[in-house]
Amino acid sequence: MPTPSNRSEKLDIRLTPQAKQILQQAARERHTSISQFVLQSALSTASEVLAERSRLGLNAEQWEAFMAALDAPPRRHPRLERLLNEPSLLD
Repeated sequence: MPTPSNRSEKLDIRLTPQAKQILQQAARERHTSISQFVLQSALSTASEVLAERSRLGLNAEQWEAFMAALDAPPRRHPRLERLLNEPSLLD
């Protein structure tokens, strides 16, 4: 978590009075400032969102198909082989 000494960016948000009141109450419950509460909450949610993009959830049938595809011998691709065997501009 960033410390006050190394924070150099600022984020401004607009919110309703009711939303601010809820955030203030929640920050008090956590014994922290509203800024720290919002930052911690936003970073936690951002981590979850990014983790969803890096995890792959498969059921048993999908897992078996995935493993079979990984274990299968590579297929030949004549056009790709021809491309890789052609001299490049750097040759």
